[in-house]
Amino acid sequence: MCGTSAFAAPDEIQVYTEETNEPGQFGLEQHLNYTIEGARTPEYPGQMPPHHVMQITPEFSYGITRSLEAGLYVPFAITPAGDTFLNGLRARLKYIAPRQSAEDMFCGLNVEIGRDTLRTSDSISGMEIRPIIGIRNARWLVSFNPILTLGLAANVSHQPQFEPALKLTHSMGEGLRGGFEYYGAYGSLSHPLPGNQRAHSLYAVADVVKGGYDVNFGIGRGFVKSPDTWVAKAIVALPFE
Repeated sequence: MCGTSAFAAPDEIQVYTEETNEPGQFGLEQHLNYTIEGARTPEYPGQMPPHHVMQITPEFSYGITRSLEAGLYVPFAITPAGDTFLNGLRARLKYIAPRQSAEDMFCGLNVEIGRDTLRTSDSISGMEIRPIIGIRNARWLVSFNPILTLGLAANVSHQPQFEPALKLTHSMGEGLRGGFEYYGAYGSLSHPLPGNQRAHSLYAVADVVKGGYDVNFGIGRGFVKSPDTWVAKAIVALPFE
């Protein structure tokens, strides 16, 4: 979530939108990320290089009210050698501002806090503040998350890091949307990285809603200073009563 290796493919590759569980409804999203071509050497002592690592992260959620949802992430990773590791635990609270049923625009805020391991971050505790701003109608979905991440461990900088994320999809038929997702790492707010030092990843994505399942899948290409060249990802939403 935070730290030196934050932009190596994380266990959650997702742009947040206005979607939340109904009050009293439990939900489960299964995140699956595989680094097809990535960094092979650690950036700091104890890091697990992401090359050929599969990350499997169940995300449990519960609708508190129509505007408020709680979530819990349990991230696992499987190395190329077949070893499996639990890589921490994170909790979140997501708020979406009330709006009229015919209103296209939405906004909200997600706050996440948790513990990581040195395998995935040089800060073993961290926090994420994720504003959510977007528009959804029958044809288009645009959602922007100007994310701030903060390392909370004593051995790292506590300067907020700016990591924007953007989703743009277009309806391609009933229950199908296609488009792109962008993820960036721009450095701290007080000392932004120069353009040639920023990391960027662009994913071609498809969102499929069918038979009670909601699936997002895509393949991403890293640019400039992104440590991972190719990453495949999928999110399978399984709401249940």
